[in-house]
Amino acid sequence: MADIRTIQAGSQRIAVRKDLRVPMRDGVTLAVDAYHGAEDRPRPALVAMSAYGKELQALALTTPPQRRPSPMWDGCIEAGDIARVVKEDYVHVIGDMRGTGDSGGQMIGNYNAGGVPQGQDLYDLIEWVAAQPWCDGNVGMIGISYFGSMQVLAAAERPPHLKAIFVSGGHFDFYETTYHGGIMWFMPRAAREGRGGDSGIAHTDVISRMAHVHAPEELDRLVEERLRDPDVAAWPNLVHVLKYPKNREFWFDIVMNPLDGPWYEERNPINLARNIDIPVYLQIDQGRGWTVDGHIELFHALKGPKKLDIGSYPPMQSRPWVEEHDKMFRWYDHWLKGVDNGVMDEPAVSVFVEGSREVVTAGTWPPKPVEHRSLYLRPRHKLSPEPELMGAEHAAPDGFYQAPLTVTDKVATVSWSTEPFEQPTELIGTGAAHLFAEIDQDDTNFILRLWDAAPDGGRQLITTGYLKASHRELDERTTEGDPYHPHTRAVPVEPGVIEEYVLRLYPFAATLRPGHRLVAELSNDEPPADAHNALLPPDAFHLPVGRPVTHKIYRDAAHPSRLVLPFTTEPGD
Repeated sequence: MADIRTIQAGSQRIAVRKDLRVPMRDGVTLAVDAYHGAEDRPRPALVAMSAYGKELQALALTTPPQRRPSPMWDGCIEAGDIARVVKEDYVHVIGDMRGTGDSGGQMIGNYNAGGVPQGQDLYDLIEWVAAQPWCDGNVGMIGISYFGSMQVLAAAERPPHLKAIFVSGGHFDFYETTYHGGIMWFMPRAAREGRGGDSGIAHTDVISRMAHVHAPEELDRLVEERLRDPDVAAWPNLVHVLKYPKNREFWFDIVMNPLDGPWYEERNPINLARNIDIPVYLQIDQGRGWTVDGHIELFHALKGPKKLDIGSYPPMQSRPWVEEHDKMFRWYDHWLKGVDNGVMDEPAVSVFVEGSREVVTAGTWPPKPVEHRSLYLRPRHKLSPEPELMGAEHAAPDGFYQAPLTVTDKVATVSWSTEPFEQPTELIGTGAAHLFAEIDQDDTNFILRLWDAAPDGGRQLITTGYLKASHRELDERTTEGDPYHPHTRAVPVEPGVIEEYVLRLYPFAATLRPGHRLVAELSNDEPPADAHNALLPPDAFHLPVGRPVTHKIYRDAAHPSRLVLPFTTEPGD
């Protein structure tokens, strides 16, 4: 029997049903809590499920929302504003996935690979919720990031009583969530281990998928092979994880799988989207381009009623998560309560444009016609619409040397800048950076960050591009300004040979105002702290290069290094 009690939250009374036990089809039971108004009657339900622990989510009732860089910000309190959900007359159901928190069973591998598909558990849970006397049979889902990804997995299973979902800040292409351009991203470590502003997974019975699939001797061999990567071998946490994976099984799986392929594709939400026919609202803020990219890719894959809402910078919202609730309740009032509020009469796509701070709406992405134009890297660190005419003997390459962070705390950068813009110039869409480069090692990282630099010296990040040099191969999806890399194999670079590297610049929307400059900044590691990174959790950086590398960036007549950017066009332009 569940523990039912009433609590006071501000001026309202909330009924709490603690530790409800939900049977899965294989006999495992999941634990959930249900919060609703004190009056005992059926209501629509919003389900929030994760591996982070439902008791952590309950802190939303007592912890004031924190913004980065507050040290109290905890990236795992993502289930939403409980008091607000109850006030809007919904039931807020918050629970633990199998193998975590108070739920039974064992979780095998990361959420979209291995074991019982989590979408299957979510199907059973949603149908159980719909049958409860406190639910009127209409079910939606709630939550940001991990919780958002769970919504897509659930909707792909097509539970009959799941009427709509509202996804904020989810992660979809799972390889791209963990390796940006082939470069390992450390944020998944925080979500799994509990580091740098995240409490991490509340695991009780989880197992590495690698350990589940491979015999111990074979796994030992694969670990030693992974440790031959000098970037991995130079980073203490990764050595520790690979040698002692217990209690960090999911991070171990990510470290052990640096290439895309079946490991990541098995439960990729993008691949599952073709099964979704219920209404889907996708919301994401600018600043972390890979999540923007994933939301756009998912939006294009969906076949049913859908919305795409790209909001303003910065990317990290409050924890506990309280933003976007006005939009969410308007969505659910329409689809779960039958309120004719006009939400579906509005354009499908809404995009906040940085700089002009205007909102552009349209029926599709990108919301305006776009022409990809080039800005060329030129001598004296200039960006220009005109290509360089001199050869390399006169337009000598730019360069930078990066020592490993084991021996230095300095990150070298090289940058190029436009002249100040004379007229407002709008860019919306994806882009590319074509870099003709020579290195003296068999691999490196290319990390390019595009900034809007104001006349007063302030600057704001516009977008980013990442590429591990050994992942430079392009695939057949590539078009001008929209490159794609398969990331299915690593091809070592021949030292001393000039290669063309094409970085994908993640989708963005920005207007460069008069007097502002566009600055492209290139490095192979990330600065430990700057105006952008201060807004992210401490672990939101990429694996540094573990060897000394000299980089020469050629930008002459024979090697037209350039940015290819999405300039919007209007009639008469």
